[in-house]
Amino acid sequence: MKSLITATSMAAFLAFAGIGAVGAGEHHTGQALEHAAVGLTHGEEGHADILAKHVEVALEHARAAEKEHAEAHGHMTQAVKALEEADKHAKMGHADMATKAAKEAVEHIKATYP
Repeated sequence: MKSLITATSMAAFLAFAGIGAVGAGEHHTGQALEHAAVGLTHGEEGHADILAKHVEVALEHARAAEKEHAEAHGHMTQAVKALEEADKHAKMGHADMATKAAKEAVEHIKATYP
């Protein structure tokens, strides 16, 4: 009973804190945290079987979040490069080349949103 109350309290806290409420990456991060925390509670009470179930779900969400964050990071890196290129060309008066680079940056930045 104590583990159910603790697990429910943890889930309510995470929901109240807004973890995972924004986008897919945040959703996976929040779900990974929630299941890991609930599993931890069960593990501390000696319920290895329930711990294992929550750890498996947490692992799935953690891997999904890891992948999404890596993809977003790669796009933002490309956006920075494109913006640097746009800045360089704009300062040289090359509006057409700067515009092309800025457009590329916008596309990469948009790709970081889930």
